[in-house]
Amino acid sequence: MFTKAIIIPTGDELASGVVLDTDSPAVMGELLRLEPTAFVARTSPVLDREEAISDTIKGFAAEGYDLIILLGGSGGGHRYSSTLGKDFTHTSLDSILEDIHEGALYGKNGHMWSKLVMGRLGNALVFNLPGPYEEACAVIKAFVKTAMDGERELETLNKNMLEALKAKYGA
Repeated sequence: MFTKAIIIPTGDELASGVVLDTDSPAVMGELLRLEPTAFVARTSPVLDREEAISDTIKGFAAEGYDLIILLGGSGGGHRYSSTLGKDFTHTSLDSILEDIHEGALYGKNGHMWSKLVMGRLGNALVFNLPGPYEEACAVIKAFVKTAMDGERELETLNKNMLEALKAKYGA
């Protein structure tokens, strides 16, 4: 499914060191379970700026990475509450990806809790994972299981990932 993957943590809180990135090692382990001979790396956290996120994705796609995973920003942050931090993952992905498939989960209060976006940029499959550890693990495990079952359709991959997130969230 892939030979060269990059994990891109996003968020000012990660870039500044306020929050520790515990997701990347777990995601890396799952990816290597799927493709044991693949090259899997993690980049330094990227600030929550639309251009920074988009440029980072484009750069890794141009370098031949065929799987690009963003961590964090799945809730949309400031777009849904002025008390939340800036999150530009969705708009970054929407602006550069082709063949986009997405799904969103809404909380009991009606506000969006998480949105998963998946698509292609050239030969690269690109998608995001939620930032909270338990949710990120549930979603990447669903991706790996679905891929191990032989599924390659982006719509099905995204749907199964969203269902795993929903099950973890309890919605």
